[in-house]
Amino acid sequence: MTVHSRFAARLGGAFARVATRLRGFGSNTRGAIAVWVALSILPLSILVFGVVDVSRMSLERRRLQDALDAATLIAARTTATDESTLTATGSAALKAELGSTTATSKFYVDSKKEVIGEASISISPIILGLINNNQPLVTSAKSYVVRSSKNLEVALVLDITGSMDGTSRIGALKTAAADLIDTVVQDVQTPYYSKAAIVPYSIGVNVSTYADNVRGAIPSSTLSSAAWYSATKTISAYTKGSPTTITTSATHGLAVGDYVYITGTGSSYLNAKILAVTSVPSTTTFKVTPSSSITSAGSAGTIYKCLTSTCSVVITTAATHNFQTGDQVLLSGISGMTALNSKTPTITYKTTTTFDTNIVGTSYTTAGTGGTGSCYSTSRSDISCAFFNFTSASSTSESFPISTCATERTGTYAYTDDAPSTSLVGRNYPASTSYGASSTNPCPTSVITPLSTDKTALKAQINALAVGGSTAGQIGLAWGWYMVSPNFSYLWPNTSQKPAAYGAEDLMKVVVLMTDGAFNTNYCKGVIAKDAGSGSGGTADHINCAATNGDAFTQAQTLCTKMKAKNVIIYTVGFDVGSDATAKSMLSACATSSDYAYFPANATELKTAFKAISQQISALRIAQ
Repeated sequence: MTVHSRFAARLGGAFARVATRLRGFGSNTRGAIAVWVALSILPLSILVFGVVDVSRMSLERRRLQDALDAATLIAARTTATDESTLTATGSAALKAELGSTTATSKFYVDSKKEVIGEASISISPIILGLINNNQPLVTSAKSYVVRSSKNLEVALVLDITGSMDGTSRIGALKTAAADLIDTVVQDVQTPYYSKAAIVPYSIGVNVSTYADNVRGAIPSSTLSSAAWYSATKTISAYTKGSPTTITTSATHGLAVGDYVYITGTGSSYLNAKILAVTSVPSTTTFKVTPSSSITSAGSAGTIYKCLTSTCSVVITTAATHNFQTGDQVLLSGISGMTALNSKTPTITYKTTTTFDTNIVGTSYTTAGTGGTGSCYSTSRSDISCAFFNFTSASSTSESFPISTCATERTGTYAYTDDAPSTSLVGRNYPASTSYGASSTNPCPTSVITPLSTDKTALKAQINALAVGGSTAGQIGLAWGWYMVSPNFSYLWPNTSQKPAAYGAEDLMKVVVLMTDGAFNTNYCKGVIAKDAGSGSGGTADHINCAATNGDAFTQAQTLCTKMKAKNVIIYTVGFDVGSDATAKSMLSACATSSDYAYFPANATELKTAFKAISQQISALRIAQ
């Protein structure tokens, strides 16, 4: 107002001088031209001094444009897409920039996902009001901001252990996780995409149909034949006494140390007996030593040259097999020796393409062909079999079935995201009372969901989460990493499920780890280790060896360090961890920074934490 009054005073003085000059012109008699000059002074003055209003308008427009640019940028940095929310944010920012100047404004998103701000202000004219009936002068501006966004890959690693049971716990988690999906997975997937994966975990991570590819398939071999003898010969004579000499009607092909099975003779000491060849006098005679002396000579019978000392069935495989002595092999689909099907003999390794079933074959009159042999049980840790035989921490003999859960990767690649084709992850043999365990600690029924843009499907998976089992958070964390790792992309069948390469332009990879307590479950050879924490089952259900990778929290911390080295952003949520200093320390250190670690104490705070994380992820996605 002060500036405006001074300007008016100066303008009034100018008009007074003009009036004096006009009076001078009126008394001047030097010519008619003076009259014309006098008549033109007023409109020329209005024109000249009207430039002042124009200049003011130009100045105000520049100020409005600068303020609108700043306000539109602030609006664009939010996650809002609706006009009302954007306008509320943008208008507040514009008012702060303009101060007391009142502006009319709106902010919205166009079809190109640009945030647009439009604003106008009114100026009271000083001179131009003389010719426009004092109508206000309006100036406007428009600002365009392209939201600087990123492609987003988020893995939610969710604790579904038994301690999460109850509406106030698993119910709250489902609500919180679903809300996060709604926020971070956008409806419009161009020009930037936003995807989420779900990793439920308890004693491990259920990888479902991907199990064979990541922890190794149960080895099986195509069978070409099954037999217990290699040749038969007709007996033409045998002598009495012990040893007895047997004569064959043709060359017998036997050697000392071979074993024969004899039938059809007149002697009970020879019939249905497996005897070792002790001497070979000629190509048509050999000697055996029956258990008792034969009292009468004979001239009939048949010998079978056995493949083993017990005349057991030997399987020949079509290609190199993976079985070793002590493995149990499930036989199926064999023709001829059909009685072998469904048997699970404990085998003895013979060659790379043969193994001894240790099943006496003398009752089989025909050879077997075809079929399949698969690993039924083993005490080895280098293959996946249907069952794993081990000695428990209570020194009892146990045999647990394999599950579709994955456990800790060990060895050189324990803390990497190298592809399973380079190094398999751990397999899981969970305790079950159905197989003699003292308690049941099952592989969770809830399975992994690879990256997806389908919010409906993702939320349905979250809503179906079922609780149970102890806590192997380090395994859940590893799979959170694997879900956004390009090295695992070959596993997923759909292109949209495959993570982008590290370092790709405009890309964020995020893992959100949620747990409600200590990581008490670590492994040795696919079974919970003897030094696992309290709450992971009894000693009779643990294997009698220490965890291969050591402490579960230490494993998790190492994984976090490796993930952050790949620029994966990590959020951690310790739900109701109370005074567990170890858990709090690990979760704080694991997170990208202290601002990324949350410790909600109840269901309400859990929902608030997930909301804050979702908003922060969205803000990072726009602002970075």
